[in-house]
Amino acid sequence: MPTTQTPASGIPRVHERDARPAEPRIVVHPVGVGEVRDIRSAASVRLRAPEVHDELVLTATPSAPRTARHWVMQIAAAAGIGGAANQVAELLTGEVVANTVVHGPHDSDVVVRVTVTAGVLHVEVTDHGGGTPHLRRTEPTAPNGRGLAIVDALSSAWGTTHEPGRTVVWFEVDDS
Repeated sequence: MPTTQTPASGIPRVHERDARPAEPRIVVHPVGVGEVRDIRSAASVRLRAPEVHDELVLTATPSAPRTARHWVMQIAAAAGIGGAANQVAELLTGEVVANTVVHGPHDSDVVVRVTVTAGVLHVEVTDHGGGTPHLRRTEPTAPNGRGLAIVDALSSAWGTTHEPGRTVVWFEVDDS
């Protein structure tokens, strides 16, 4: 297809007599800027995101797991953690906070701490109970007892800390 250069812009112009549906053209910047890409999801951008440290204090009531799940999901999304990692963090937070409601002291404080560093989401849930959380392998028909098994299966790391009058369960989800 014959083309001519327009003197002002340097962009090729198609002659009218050969007009056909235009094929996609690549327009090159005269200075050679290069390719323009959307880099918001690039790993290098996520790694440069600032560290996030936040804390939520809840009362150990039946609504606490839902509140904590939504809060962690929003913190993770604001820190650039999305997709499956965000959903896993939401699920695991709900499981761990539900354990504090069921096994910890009723109507006491539950503290949820979130740290995001270099694409790793670290969540800690602290209650004022003296119990010792342990991983159970339950029967498929058992009505409960799978919370820490789910944490074990889906997190990149997890653990517990016991101090007098205080129990901490933590997990990490990697956004890679």
